[in-house]
Amino acid sequence: MKPIADRTAWLKGGDARCATTPPRPTRTMRLVLLGAPGVGKGTQAELLCARLGTCHLSTGDIFRAAKTSARTEQTPALAQALECMRRGELVADATVLGILRERLRCLQCHGGFLLDGFPRTAAQANALETVLKAEGLALDCVLDYELNLEHIVARLSGRRTCPRCNAVFHLTTKPPRVEDTCDLCNATLHQREDDRPESIRVRMQAYRQSTEPLVEFYRERGLLMLISAEGSPEEICERTLAGLGGL
Repeated sequence: MKPIADRTAWLKGGDARCATTPPRPTRTMRLVLLGAPGVGKGTQAELLCARLGTCHLSTGDIFRAAKTSARTEQTPALAQALECMRRGELVADATVLGILRERLRCLQCHGGFLLDGFPRTAAQANALETVLKAEGLALDCVLDYELNLEHIVARLSGRRTCPRCNAVFHLTTKPPRVEDTCDLCNATLHQREDDRPESIRVRMQAYRQSTEPLVEFYRERGLLMLISAEGSPEEICERTLAGLGGL
């Protein structure tokens, strides 16, 4: 596997530079990652980036990194987004796009990119298309991972979280050594409210409704690739690479 690229420029934005750059791959891939919660997008992003040499550009990682950074280190668009989140408001499309514009060098990286968490709407997808065109770039493919609803419910409802150290376990795939007890700090594990089956079904319905226009946007452009998220992470990754190889 290829070494994972440094992402300093992506996480910090502005004038920040990555300490190292990825080696130039045989073929530069520029991808967008889609899929409902529970399909394993995060795992696939790690596997694909290691295999392809692309940079994992996750908007979620930006927000997580920013929460532990000083206000003076935050770019203007990011500071605005965090303030919206603190007030419990949705971050506007224009603000999210501003965060992306503060990191245009990452889109130009010769290693390519795997964009995760953006776009989330057809309006954001249209804006991304405009930004890429202005930079002389275009997407190669949009990967949409699909999984049966009952499989998603089983995956997410089996998850247990430690309230003290935030360690995550799963009743079938990663059970704690002692039932309902964290392996790391011995705190009692709990199930998050949004991991309960009834909550998951509501979330899935909302996800489908919100992403249908986005999926259709990329289908119309001939960029959408549907991939089954059944099987082991390695099997899903190989399935994805086979699809990309046929482009």
